[in-house]
Formats: sequence, structure tokens, C-alpha cells
Amino acid sequence: MNLLCHVAFLLLLGGVSCQNNRNAKPSSKLSKKTSSQSAELTPGDEPQSAPVVVDLSKESGTSGRSSSQQAPALPKPSDDMKLHFLKNTQVTCNDGTAAGFYLKESKGSKRWLIFLEGGWCCYNKETCNSRYKNIPRLMSSSEWSQTRKGTGILSAQADENPHWWNTNIVFIPYCSSDVWSGTAPPPKTKQGKDAAEYSFMGSLIIREVIKDLVPKGIKQAKVVMLAGTSAGGTGVLLNIEKVSSQLEQLGADAQVRGLVDSGWFLESKQQKAPECPDTISCTPTDAIKKGLRLWNGVIPEKCRQQYKKGEEWQCFFGHKLYSSLTSPLFVVQWLFDEEQLRVENIYIGGQSLSEQQWTYMQNLGKELKNSLKDVTAVFAPSCLSHTLITKSNWMDLQVKGTTLSRALQCWDKSLQEANRNSKTALKGCPIYLIDNCQWPQCNPTCPALIDLTTNQELTLLQVLAGMGLDLKKLGLDLKQEGSSLTGMVSNGG
Repeated sequence: MNLLCHVAFLLLLGGVSCQNNRNAKPSSKLSKKTSSQSAELTPGDEPQSAPVVVDLSKESGTSGRSSSQQAPALPKPSDDMKLHFLKNTQVTCNDGTAAGFYLKESKGSKRWLIFLEGGWCCYNKETCNSRYKNIPRLMSSSEWSQTRKGTGILSAQADENPHWWNTNIVFIPYCSSDVWSGTAPPPKTKQGKDAAEYSFMGSLIIREVIKDLVPKGIKQAKVVMLAGTSAGGTGVLLNIEKVSSQLEQLGADAQVRGLVDSGWFLESKQQKAPECPDTISCTPTDAIKKGLRLWNGVIPEKCRQQYKKGEEWQCFFGHKLYSSLTSPLFVVQWLFDEEQLRVENIYIGGQSLSEQQWTYMQNLGKELKNSLKDVTAVFAPSCLSHTLITKSNWMDLQVKGTTLSRALQCWDKSLQEANRNSKTALKGCPIYLIDNCQWPQCNPTCPALIDLTTNQELTLLQVLAGMGLDLKKLGLDLKQEGSSLTGMVSNGG
């Protein structure tokens, strides 16, 4: 059973971490290897999968013809997001190639969704060289495609994205490796032990994208939602106040709100060497501390003022930053986030869990719940996973009978009615949704765990057995899992 669950969880934990290749040197030109996308990222932020083609032809106002009046000579408009490079050529990706964004316009819409891609970070010469060698698309635009197709909340298909399908959708690829916080151009000299040959301009890229969207109509926007997954979610927390201020200065009368998916991390409990040279031996806290100096990272001013010099890194953690933000935020967070577990060296399925590791897992859900208690709008399933909003099946998941798409629609209504500072949801329209059950995978709508060898789904009890837990000691029995499982998940979902 341990072997079975080991294989299953290798599939489950498909998000990856940066390879530790200290001797890798960036070449002057990027390799054309397409296999680089399989390289590992840590902690969290698997590259976004290639989304499906979608059709926006049903948008109201796009055509007044009946089926008998269609003009066959006219091609259907594409639903692809099209690549635009920044007009300001001084703001670049890590390697100096042009930064940019993908845009799918929805003519007439005054709603904008701007998405920040995830992909963790690098914070010194070794980790940046390794990242450049193994995952060049997260440091360079040289191989970006001319178009992208959107999935989940980025989809232009109403059945996949019922509330945001006909908005203006912007996808900003992550190529700055700085958790969207950097303002550091390449130095004039390439001397020194740090990653001096790279730019780190994530925060500036967001600023320039907003500028370039002005001719596209963003000044007329009524709602601008800045969204992101994992490191991109943390990027939302770090940049939403700046985006709101920038739009206000441009004369836009838009409400700016944030959607943070799997970017609400807790500080690591692990004690690791602070001089850590690679991502495997370095905690996120130490990585951020080192990175802030290298990136010339910027953080929201109100949060920075709360901490003394040298402690600014705390503003990268949502539960430390949230109270200082004024923009409305919706937080999507798995209570048993795979990448939060990786930080603690817990690779579920790889071996039996120690008592200490199992205790940490049990406490993780409780600690995350506690960290979210003051957040107005939350969707927190008790599942083992990482990222949600850009997955095609994102609407399959429910917390207490409500899908995320429905909760976001309720949030939209609550903001329209100026209830943003209250946890009291509109009647029959909840926006504060956290699973009650305490176990990983106890929500019956959690993403299925699949055994690669048999292509069969694994039950919760099989997962627990694979963790090395004594099921009999817990009062559970694989042979009677039906009744036991029903009882365990009765409070979930």
C-alpha cells in the first residue's frame, strides 16, 4: 500500500522545486529545449498548463445576426490572448529580453482581470543560474508564444467561467524571479558574487503593463481584479495598493480588488542554515531575506512601517500584511497546501510520516484557519493540492455546498452593496467558506488522488494508510471505509 500511495502522490504533488545545480552558468542565448518546463520549482508554483481554446462569440453585442443571416465569409473571432511586449524597453525580464503581457479584449466590457503567473523565485547567483538553465521561460521571453489560451477564471467560455468570461483578460507571464517585488535593473558591471547579470523588475513590469493598457480602455474600467496563483498570489498582496494608486492617478474610477490563490503561506518551522546556497536547503523566509536585497524589492508602505529595518521580509506573508491593506481581497487557500508541506520536507507518499510530521500536518489546517479568521472573503478547502483558479475543473470543488465561482459572484455583489468590511454575507450568498473537517482530503469534492499504475482513484483511508498511520489505532478500517469515510467527511465540503 505504501508503494501504491507513493506513486499516487508523485502524481498529486506535480508542482516542482528548483534543481540544485550550483555550477550551471547562463549562456548568452537561451537553449531551445522545450523540456525545460519539466524542471522543478520550489516552493510551489507549477507552471501554468497550456489552456484550452475557447469561444467568445456568444458575448452579447458581438453579433445581431440570426443563424439564417450569418455571413459565412467572416471568420470567427479568436479567443486567444495575444502577446504584447512593453513599450518601455528598459523594463525587462531577468535576462534583458522584453517583458510583456497577453491580452484578450472584450469590447464594451468595463471589467478587467489581470493575472500574475507564479513560479517561486531565485535569490543568489547559484539559484538564478540554475533557474536560467532549467526553466528559462521564467527568466526570459525569447520563447514566448504569440498567443495563449485561457482556462479556469481566464477562460472566455461561459460554462467554464460563468462570471468573468466576457471581461478583458490580461495574463502577465512571470519572468522576473522576484515574487513580483523587484525594481533592480542590471548593474553596469557584472562583477560580484550575486546574480549581477540579471534584472529583477517584477513590480515595474506590473506598472508598465497598466500604462500600456490605457489605450485599450482600462481608464474606463469600473472593476479591476488583480489575481495570481502561488508566487503570483503573493505578488497580488504586494502590488494591489500600488495598482490602485496608479489607476487613480491615471484618472480611472475603478474599484481595484485582489484574488490570491495559494499565495497565503505561513512561516516555516524548519531551522535551516541561514547561509543556504540553494532552494532545497533554504527556507522561504531566508530566501526572501536574501532576495529582497538582490531584487531591490519593494513592499506596501503601510506594512513596511510596522516592522523595523531588516524585518521587512514579514510583509511577504499574507497574515502579516493583510491588516495594512485597504483594497478588497478574496483569499483562496488549500488548508493542506502541497507547497507548504514541501517547505517542511514533508513529501507525502514518499515514506511513512514521523510522529512530528503528522503532528505538523494536523496543526497546519488549524493554523491556516486561524490565520484567515480576520479575512473578509475566503475559500479554504481541506484538501491536498496547490493552485485552483486557472484549472479547467475549478468549479467542481465546493466548500459547504458552494463553488468558488459562486462565492466570487457573491463577493462581487457584497462589494457592490458596500458590505466589504463585514463577515455578514448577503442572504443565501456566502463569501466566508472554510471547511470544518480536520483531515486532509476530508472534503468529498477534493481533487481526486489517482494511482498511476491502475488509473484508479485512491480513497481517503488509503491515503492515510500510505502516510504510515495506524488506522486501527485511529478507529478506522479499510474494509469498512464506506461508513467510516462518510462520518469523517460529514462536516466537509
